[in-house]
Amino acid sequence: MADLPFHDKGDFVDADRGFIGKLSPAVVKTADGRVIWDNDSYDFLRGECPDTAHPSLWRQGQLCARQGLYEVAEGVYQVRGLDLSNMTLVEGERGVLVIDPLISTECAAAALKLYRDHRGPRPVTGVVYTHSHVDHFGGVCGVTQGDVPILAPAGFMEHAVAENVYAGPAMTRRAVYMYGTALSRSPEGQIGCGLGTTTSTGTVSLIPPTLDVTRTGQEETVDGIRMVFQLTPGAEAPAEMTFLFPDRRALCLAENATHNQHNILTLRGARVRDARVWARYLNEAISLFADRADVAFASHHWPTWGRDGVVRFLEQQRDMYAYLHDQTLRLLNKGLTGPEIAEVLHLPPELEQAWHARGYYGSVSHNVKAVYQRYLGWFDGNPAHLWELPPRESAIRYVECLGGGSAVVAFARRYIHENDLRFAAQLLNHAVFADEGNKEARDLLAEVYTRLGHGAENATWRNFYLTGALELSEGIVPATVDTTSPDLLTPLTVEQIFDSLAIRVNGPRAWNERLSIDWHLTDLGERHRTTLSNGALIQQREPVDETADLTLRLTKDQLVGLLSGKGVGGVEREGDTGALQRLVAVLDRPTPDFAIVTA
Repeated sequence: MADLPFHDKGDFVDADRGFIGKLSPAVVKTADGRVIWDNDSYDFLRGECPDTAHPSLWRQGQLCARQGLYEVAEGVYQVRGLDLSNMTLVEGERGVLVIDPLISTECAAAALKLYRDHRGPRPVTGVVYTHSHVDHFGGVCGVTQGDVPILAPAGFMEHAVAENVYAGPAMTRRAVYMYGTALSRSPEGQIGCGLGTTTSTGTVSLIPPTLDVTRTGQEETVDGIRMVFQLTPGAEAPAEMTFLFPDRRALCLAENATHNQHNILTLRGARVRDARVWARYLNEAISLFADRADVAFASHHWPTWGRDGVVRFLEQQRDMYAYLHDQTLRLLNKGLTGPEIAEVLHLPPELEQAWHARGYYGSVSHNVKAVYQRYLGWFDGNPAHLWELPPRESAIRYVECLGGGSAVVAFARRYIHENDLRFAAQLLNHAVFADEGNKEARDLLAEVYTRLGHGAENATWRNFYLTGALELSEGIVPATVDTTSPDLLTPLTVEQIFDSLAIRVNGPRAWNERLSIDWHLTDLGERHRTTLSNGALIQQREPVDETADLTLRLTKDQLVGLLSGKGVGGVEREGDTGALQRLVAVLDRPTPDFAIVTA
């Protein structure tokens, strides 16, 4: 800690550079008055770091809490501090190109208004999604209704759906922990998430792209704005791209290089990223763009100015991901497991001293475990770990072996006294999983989680620990974002809609059901068949002419409405209408409030 360069104020200078004006108060509400964003709640970060926060994380929180409209280069502006991500606006011949319209439509509309208040009422003439994460497209309907070109990397829709719809309910529940959405904004509570402050909780939307970027070197012009693209699939997102504005000498790095160590596997859950290709893309970006860029900006944090500064930033980010990848592989090939590697691997001194390589969002510890997982999976090769009991069953037996719940708590108190909080948490977790009614164990585990959270440099670790403590004390806080809403289902392809339906089938309940439904999408001129067989919902496009149990003729909007519970009004039906009822009867609804810190 003492070795970190707190005297270096360069990031604060860069974070304030180009400031034009801010939203005041920095509060965004829905039409019915619900607050979905409140950046003013982070004003406490202007004070000195308290004992309840890691000084390095406090510094990052101070930087991320800055809010307003900033000039990045001539004709290039960013709105920061109105959501987890930044919205970038590039002025063209007739209007303005919007890059990454935040998470919520309400926040995106507020950001666009802030820009227009200072730069005039320019129309939106195009949109760019840098990648397939919701904080980079969810607010799009707040800036356009889709009558403009929308650019995105190849594979965008597939991966946006896979991440935000298929596993959306589970990710959203875990995101409550990762982003600390239920915690108070205070020195004792949530002070950010490293990548920004937090996530907005408004209306999520999605308009499909009209133009795919399919190769590195592809050039496109929108409203007179020239862009040269680098495709980077499998780095920070499975579908992602960076791009240069050659006439502005400005480089957009999407989320491939930000002012913290990113995660190889986000704690809310996602596909494991490929640190090896991530590093190679950063190296390629230096070769492609460094001589043509005077500033580099990303979809989070603040820009980096000057060719030398941009190159140094990209080289260090490149070296960090390459080192994490290569050293993890070196050590796993010597027989170390993921947790063992996490205890011994440290970044080189130059990177340890670089603020933008600090583990505020990702961390060395969970990133090396992610690299291990990518190559070797969940199993470490030890037969004892091949068929372990589930957590509650294991906990019951551990507690029995240790002499009961009271004995476990006594052992835990000893380890807490010795400041071995990590093992105390493990012991108390067993006590709680074995007996959720053990109030002494719950209260003590909440205390341990609070202490671990207050000492964490990583913001997402802090939020996980503190949210765990909160739920042990006050009960489960359900997620508020609905990832199964019509707004997200409507832009999907018909195949993706049926995929999202298939994962809701309760397999055992459907084992003995056999039925088939033909869906004639009259507005698309498509025919799809879904067949329920052995608990699996199989879909087929343009099936051979076999008679289905039920045939429905409807539009795509009617399909979405039907699956959203609006009924079959206006839908033409032929055959056994009971087939649809039998299908609906075997569908599960996701559980938005499943337990995490209790069994």
